[in-house]
Amino acid sequence: MTCGKKFQAGWRAPLALALLCASGAVFAQNARAPAKLPPIVLESTGGFEVGGKIISNPANANETLSCDHGYVEYFIPAKKRNVGLIMWHSSSTKVWENRWDGGEGYKSMFLRRGYPVYLWDGPRVGRANWSCEPINYKPEYFDQRNFAAWRFGVTYPNWNAGVQFPTNDAEAWNQATRARYDEFDTLENALLQAEAGGQAIDKIGPVVALTNSAGGWRAMLSALKAKSNNMRGIVAYETPGFVFPEGEGPPPQPKAPFGPHSVPLDEFKKLTKFPIQMVFGDFTDTRPIWKNSVEIAKTFCGIVNKYGGDCEVLLLPDAGLRGNSHIPFADLNNEAVANELSKWLKRKGMDKFVAAGGKK
Repeated sequence: MTCGKKFQAGWRAPLALALLCASGAVFAQNARAPAKLPPIVLESTGGFEVGGKIISNPANANETLSCDHGYVEYFIPAKKRNVGLIMWHSSSTKVWENRWDGGEGYKSMFLRRGYPVYLWDGPRVGRANWSCEPINYKPEYFDQRNFAAWRFGVTYPNWNAGVQFPTNDAEAWNQATRARYDEFDTLENALLQAEAGGQAIDKIGPVVALTNSAGGWRAMLSALKAKSNNMRGIVAYETPGFVFPEGEGPPPQPKAPFGPHSVPLDEFKKLTKFPIQMVFGDFTDTRPIWKNSVEIAKTFCGIVNKYGGDCEVLLLPDAGLRGNSHIPFADLNNEAVANELSKWLKRKGMDKFVAAGGKK
């Protein structure tokens, strides 16, 4: 196929061609990526802001700033399923876009599987970084901390044996450690993001939130803020943050970076209205925060299920997948990790396609 040749008339073919040519340009620069994947055909793609507020200049009421909104980038496949996936990072949207070695990430994988994909940047992060309050940025030296926190190894540069990362690829490490936005790990920020997150869920339609790290906590809080029943599920990859009903579970820690946070029981019960899966990779016993998070996740699911919910904890080694890091959907075996998600979506009845004529 030659990118300069014309397709037949119609919007789908040109869009498929553009995507395929763009993919080819990337693949030409990155021989590690798969070379013979079919084109992804989209019905539409775009983005929009959601939530936020408008503040006035105290010195001049005629001057305003629109701020503290979130940003959604969307990709709708031509043949689509009736539930979308909102991909909720705690580093940057990049982690959903590519595997560590440049291969396909979850965004493309699940577009190929027919799921509408929404990439989310919460307020004050990434493409939604206009804050309504002053922010002081101070460079901190995160590279080696990321290496340990993401469980590539206990100390830099000593890789865990069998880790699903291209350990001899210096460019893969360079890309991984640059895939970060400045973030704000506080309860106040999580609640701020939940306000916009709830509105995003209401606007998008039926979605399952795929989250990473503290994005899981923010998605839970967003589900509590949403006014619709559009949140159809949460699959939380390695969340350290949780929501509990008052008087149950670990005591709340409002000053801790990831809670936990307590809410009234009636509010908590909103989390029992859709299925939840908590997923953890390998090597969790090498870092206390992740070893503890696994146990808290089990406590969380026990309480959700006690009140009639549907919550489970999946340890990827129990599914025969070993070597996964804190970001398993970007690991070298991410297709196998994605297959576990597809199994869960099928079990929960969220794999149906929209029929011809738009009927579900």
